[in-house]
Amino acid sequence: MIGRLVHTGQVVIDLVLRVPALPPAGGDVMASSTTLAAGGGFNVMAAAARDGAAVVYTGGHGTGPHGDLARAALAAEGVTTSAPISAVDTGICVVLVDDSGERTFVTGSGAETAVSGSLPQVSAADLLYVSGYSLLVPEKAEQILAVSGGAVLLDPGPLVADIDPDLWSRALARTCVLSTNAREARLLTGRSDLSAAALELGTRLHEGAIVLVRDGAAGCLVARSGAVEVVPGFAVEAVDTNGAGDAHCGVLAAALLRGEDVLEAARRANAAAALAVTKAGPATGPTAAEIDRFLVR
Repeated sequence: MIGRLVHTGQVVIDLVLRVPALPPAGGDVMASSTTLAAGGGFNVMAAAARDGAAVVYTGGHGTGPHGDLARAALAAEGVTTSAPISAVDTGICVVLVDDSGERTFVTGSGAETAVSGSLPQVSAADLLYVSGYSLLVPEKAEQILAVSGGAVLLDPGPLVADIDPDLWSRALARTCVLSTNAREARLLTGRSDLSAAALELGTRLHEGAIVLVRDGAAGCLVARSGAVEVVPGFAVEAVDTNGAGDAHCGVLAAALLRGEDVLEAARRANAAAALAVTKAGPATGPTAAEIDRFLVR
């Protein structure tokens, strides 16, 4: 492994409820299962660490039961933390997963949005992971954008439309790899065709940068140097799609840090996402050995 994955995003605690369907307005529905576990940015870091990457978390983590749970989960994956413990507790995200495997989020923020005193030194060999959630907090965004060194992997997230346009354009100027899902790519460009969306996003990045658009079971599209290549996905029976995109990003990062070509890295990330959706829970990124066996099959 050449460098580290330096994750600047947010670890929250996911309260995951399995429901037959979302309740109507003013209604109620009984959950078939309830799980409380570290999620958010943790999912990306766990996936990267399980695939062999050295990972450091620079985001906030709080005082209280949620912060304790977040730190224990990070330590169990071998992820180091660089920020001091905040005076408030870590936030929580309520995740509703219906019988189709689709998920819906409601997030309450906490210590993870706090701006730490300083970020660790980032070397040219490191990969700096930036989440769109971080760009929603101007002070945190300014701190991240001031970091020099390292290639930036930017994941816009579902609230990308709420990011300040100036902060967004400055983040794109630093980005080496932009990884979005299909919804985000269409939202950012207004184009329904994903190839056209990927190409347009590529025009907003510096020369040599890469756009990757995740398209669920279909795999992903990789746009670079004005051309788009499709990297097919893998057919599996989905149990829970929560965390699939995070597993994809984490394994993509680990593969790029090993020096793999982006197409091979994307194929490995597709395999990781396919394996992730076969298990219930947010942090279901597979181990390196599991990915290797899956790709051989």
